[in-house]
Amino acid sequence: MKKFLLLVLSFVIQNAYSQKENKKICKTPKMQTEAINTDDNKIYNPLDLEIKPEFPGGTVKFHQFIDDNYRKTNKKPTLQGKLFATFIIEKNGTLSDVKVLRDIGFGTGDELVRVLKLSPKWKPGKQNNKEVRTLHSLVVPVEQ
Repeated sequence: MKKFLLLVLSFVIQNAYSQKENKKICKTPKMQTEAINTDDNKIYNPLDLEIKPEFPGGTVKFHQFIDDNYRKTNKKPTLQGKLFATFIIEKNGTLSDVKVLRDIGFGTGDELVRVLKLSPKWKPGKQNNKEVRTLHSLVVPVEQ
């Protein structure tokens, strides 16, 4: 009998102190429409876009632009690795919020930020025929 009472008591306590979901139920199905996103500053992933952003001349020209403008330091001649960076392509095609996620040191990350700020305007990405802000990731191999 004690075991049964303990079981019932634990069940009552668990029910009393458990978290409950607050569900709001709409009485009419017409009111359950999805809200339209009107946020103009939303940053999109390139995979979700109808038209992806593009460097003038394509990705080959972009990598050539980085190779041509990236200055190698002579401080550490045997330096090798990869730089990981992200940046936002704005609606007008300029680059902003350049961040180096993984740097190998000796000023390599700062040099990559400098080169990306020199970049000409990109052709921005489009979603629903509107130009949108897009996050772009970049991996740059460094051999000095």
